[in-house]
Amino acid sequence: MFWTITALITLLAALAVMRPFLRAQTHETRHGEHALEVYRDQLEELERDVQSGLISRDEAMEARAELGRRILQVDDEGTSAGTRLGKDRIARAVAIAAVLFVPVASWGIYGVLGSPEVPAQPLSARQDADPSQASIQELVARAEAQLAQRPDDVRGWQALAPIYARLGRFGDAANAYRRILALEGEDATIYALLGEALVGGAQGVVQAEAEKAFSAALELDPENPRARFYLALALAQEGREEEAGQRLQALSEDLPADSPWLAAARSAMAGLTPGGAQPEAGPLRANAEQQAMIESMVSGLDQRLRENPEDPEGWQRLLRSLSVLGRKEAAQDALDRAIAALGPDSKDAQSIRDYAETLPIFGEE
Repeated sequence: MFWTITALITLLAALAVMRPFLRAQTHETRHGEHALEVYRDQLEELERDVQSGLISRDEAMEARAELGRRILQVDDEGTSAGTRLGKDRIARAVAIAAVLFVPVASWGIYGVLGSPEVPAQPLSARQDADPSQASIQELVARAEAQLAQRPDDVRGWQALAPIYARLGRFGDAANAYRRILALEGEDATIYALLGEALVGGAQGVVQAEAEKAFSAALELDPENPRARFYLALALAQEGREEEAGQRLQALSEDLPADSPWLAAARSAMAGLTPGGAQPEAGPLRANAEQQAMIESMVSGLDQRLRENPEDPEGWQRLLRSLSVLGRKEAAQDALDRAIAALGPDSKDAQSIRDYAETLPIFGEE
């Protein structure tokens, strides 16, 4: 009885499956082509919005990355679908084979391997194995394979570069931005993003190549906030805190109230100036990338004080920076090191103690 029912169900299923093969096999191709056309139109619209000033180039790069991911997924699905399409004559032959061969083959295979008593696999387990649910690493690998075949596809590089940066692959991100510059020519936003990728690869240190990229960005756009911030950071890392503070002050005055760089500039400025005001909270809080760069500046100052600890003003700047970042344990450790380095009974050590008492972080319970 089981086999009779199974045979009837299989035959009905095969007949149902046969119908699409007997029709023109264009639906999947058209669907994929339509989706790709829509995404490409959106990319072109992004370019127009950037040119008209409706969105910034940074926002456009974020949008390109998402659209690039969708294009890759549709393109991959289209490739899989394309292998199933053929001429009508071949389609009919496949349909006949499905009716005649598939039931016989499936019964034979099931007779050897099957187990009717085994429960069905849960839906969640089948979904976990769905290849369409590709990870970001798999999507990146697909994009890399396509760019290896089409290295002049500037939109592919524009989509991939910010993804590299988010994954912490700063060297690859820098190479992608270099490729964009080679294909499209000089661009302030791309130069600034290249510099930022180089800074990330150098553990937050603004080295010569990154500084050159930021300077190139400012030559094209003197108001570029990303380049201005990192060049000020470079000055601070070189020990030129006063000049760095002046540049950060000028940057914070030039930025609109809703700029994401305003919080970074004010936080960095507060860390440079021992008596500076605490940065405002709420909307002015720096984003994750900017916060990481501020912490890298603080780490650089900490390292310099480990090498040259007899610097009372440097210790005050470090304590202030750690207070701004809310790192209480690190601030207490820095205070202990400062007192030990300056001499517990020295005037400088007492000044450091007095200064620490003015910082909110040392008054917290």
